[in-house]
Amino acid sequence: MPVAVVTDSTAYLPSELSGTYDLTVVPLTVVINGDEGLEGSEISPADVARALGQRRVTVSTSRPAPEQFVAAYRRLLDAGADGIVSVHLSSQLSGTYDAAVLAAGEVGPQVQVVDSGTTAMGLGFVALAASTLAAAGGTLEEVRQAAVDHSAQVSTLFYVDTLEFLRRGGRIGAASALLGTALAVKPILHVVNGSVVVRDKVRTAGRALARLVDLTVEASGDGEVDIAVHHLGAADRATALADAVTVRLGDRLRDCYITEIGAVVAAHVGPGVAGVVVHRRLTR
Repeated sequence: MPVAVVTDSTAYLPSELSGTYDLTVVPLTVVINGDEGLEGSEISPADVARALGQRRVTVSTSRPAPEQFVAAYRRLLDAGADGIVSVHLSSQLSGTYDAAVLAAGEVGPQVQVVDSGTTAMGLGFVALAASTLAAAGGTLEEVRQAAVDHSAQVSTLFYVDTLEFLRRGGRIGAASALLGTALAVKPILHVVNGSVVVRDKVRTAGRALARLVDLTVEASGDGEVDIAVHHLGAADRATALADAVTVRLGDRLRDCYITEIGAVVAAHVGPGVAGVVVHRRLTR
């Protein structure tokens, strides 16, 4: 059996890729008013969006327990895996990476853990690249290095209607959130060194989306890229965004996916979010 690849439920892989790649996914947990559920199987993005729209409803998230990773790793090794590369969302945004590291320490050096430095399809593209190389017979070190290399080729940009949900979850500083509210601006954010940072501020949602297209093209560089467009309850907005990016990138665009973000990230960004993940293809 080749090297196995493990990721977490915030990778938000498109449904059309289901079953195409050999990936083990460990779910995070969402808590709505004290009721816990696993992302994907028990709590949906719609559940979170509905909860966030109500008063006196609290929504939070939690990492998988290290024991969940231990169980997944041992199951794969018992099935004959030569080794495991476990790649996860940014350690600046979640304790998931730390839980995986603790589990790897218990299982042994045949498990290598990688911090993708991002989430959503930023993580998804990295996991897919690692899985592709693993399926081709890559060694443990080669697959681990592929995950590291592809992490550096990802840019994650997104627009939110409000910074309030990011502030509540501690994913952005209170000062930045207050500034956005006080000036009634529409923020565009990106992930830098694993953290969420305000990239631009514009006055209207329309201008924000147009600026998001410009920033996507800028992040794409001159080579071939893959794109993923994420949204929460804003399918029309996501389609328009994908269409605009497709026109601007032309034949440099290889794969383009539109997916709704999952419950964990939804809990921190709120309804109306629209984002673009750019994966710059590596040339060998």
